[in-house]
Amino acid sequence: MTPRRILRVTLALILVALLAAVGSVAVRRPLNDRRWVPEQAVLPTVRFEGSLAHVDAVRDFAYTARDRYVPRYASRTYDLDQLEAVWFVLTPFSQSWRGPAHSFVTFGFADSQYVSISVEARKEPGEQYGLVTGLTRRFELMYVIGEERDLIGQRAAFGDYPVYLYPIRAPREKIRAMFVAMLERANALREQPEFYNTITNNCTSNLVRHVNTVAPKRVPTGIKTILPGYTDEVALRLGLLDTSLDIEEARARFRINERAKRAMGDPAFSRRIRENAG
Repeated sequence: MTPRRILRVTLALILVALLAAVGSVAVRRPLNDRRWVPEQAVLPTVRFEGSLAHVDAVRDFAYTARDRYVPRYASRTYDLDQLEAVWFVLTPFSQSWRGPAHSFVTFGFADSQYVSISVEARKEPGEQYGLVTGLTRRFELMYVIGEERDLIGQRAAFGDYPVYLYPIRAPREKIRAMFVAMLERANALREQPEFYNTITNNCTSNLVRHVNTVAPKRVPTGIKTILPGYTDEVALRLGLLDTSLDIEEARARFRINERAKRAMGDPAFSRRIRENAG
């Protein structure tokens, strides 16, 4: 076989392999009945009753290290009439480049309850999240509803990167609409699972859709919303962050890692991580 013939055959085999890979991705369907990592094994269930939202499977893992915990779930009832505040949580994944990050929101009630909602790529045992693999229908999408000492605490107290807890400026009726919409979306994913996508269906893109219900201006689509690490800059520019500080001052004020480390065993965790941040 001539070298040219060998090259053609090799290219043809590569093309066939690529088409097969694309085809296998295209026909894959999202499912909820796979074997999941423990942190994402249980989907929440929400039931509304008047102004009350009853949520089953609120995650309340007790962490003693980043990957060491006691699994716990709880049932909680939230009074929508008591909902009064929302915060934006942001944690970058890199010390050298701010772009990759995870973002989510957490809500506060007048009766001293707090609850976080995190949009995540749902993983099976042995899977590792990556920006590229997140494009290939590898992960399903899930909304984790959990206690702050779990969703915020394990990242801020035991993670390797900064965690920021920014207060959001919004009227109570808009905060309520956002909370209800997120609970409804969590419920919908139980019935109709979806694939996570790094660009079109990720933590930030879903959050932007919800935030646009409370934003004084619609959050624009751009590189700084595709790269979540810069979303605090976008939120500040749009007047969503409840502060008059510039971005560097705000990052210094609302970084909560040290407060979280001191408060992990405290029943008043949510109050403690907000001390001296006003």
